[in-house]
Amino acid sequence: MGRWLVTGGSSGLGRALAAAAAEAGHRVVVTARDTATLEDLAAAWPDRIVPVALELRDPAQCQSAVRTATDQLGGIDVLVNNAGAGLFGAVEEVSDDEVRDQLETLVVGPWRLIRLVLPLMRAQGYGHVVNVSSLAGRVAFPGLAAYVAGKYALEGLSQSLAAEVASLGIRVTVVEPGGFATRYGASLTRSDRRLAEYTAVTSDTLAGVRGMADARGIGRPEDFAALVLALVADPGPTPLRVPVGDNAFAILEAVEQASREELTAARALTRLAPPRPTPAP
Repeated sequence: MGRWLVTGGSSGLGRALAAAAAEAGHRVVVTARDTATLEDLAAAWPDRIVPVALELRDPAQCQSAVRTATDQLGGIDVLVNNAGAGLFGAVEEVSDDEVRDQLETLVVGPWRLIRLVLPLMRAQGYGHVVNVSSLAGRVAFPGLAAYVAGKYALEGLSQSLAAEVASLGIRVTVVEPGGFATRYGASLTRSDRRLAEYTAVTSDTLAGVRGMADARGIGRPEDFAALVLALVADPGPTPLRVPVGDNAFAILEAVEQASREELTAARALTRLAPPRPTPAP
């Protein structure tokens, strides 16, 4: 059975994954800002769940989480970067500090954990890094610019990482959830500055994410967990980026079509550019 480190286990996707991994027989260090939210998981699987406090923006706590996993489990086979938070605000509304805070959580923290875990995986000659992104890592939504920027960055990091570690026996997977019934929308924070000029273009996005926890017909966290377990168990090779959710593929197919159309339009536009003048002899 594997040795897992799963971040963001207090609720939603991370919690479901930690529970499913433990039920499948894996040993899991699962993190949350407040370990009180993990007490029932630890009680249900006392020999398989190790709760650890982790604030991703704190380098010392990141080091401590990896150290605990190494001490308690003897190593780390699977790192799941799931912890995250969302910020709602139009580009003009979001401050420098708010952008930095969002990127610290969505990009710098996962990057730090990867950097800490890679020496362990290199030494044992295998490992699997699973970065939980979003459809927002491939398509932008008005009002979520900071979150979208973070997920795009996480996907770029993952693509480079995959090329760097493939020969070392380490796999990388980016999981891209679509709509899932989680508390993401309820926990979404708003930028301090709000401008009425953007309300009309961003309000639908806000209403959509706020209502995800109670929405019907969207994915359940348990479905996400089952798919991640299957991906990790698959001997591979598996795709680098894996959309998850009933609506994910339809959305991304529309995005890909729009990208092809944009590329065609851009090519036609560049061909219309006037030729550069020939330098005088």
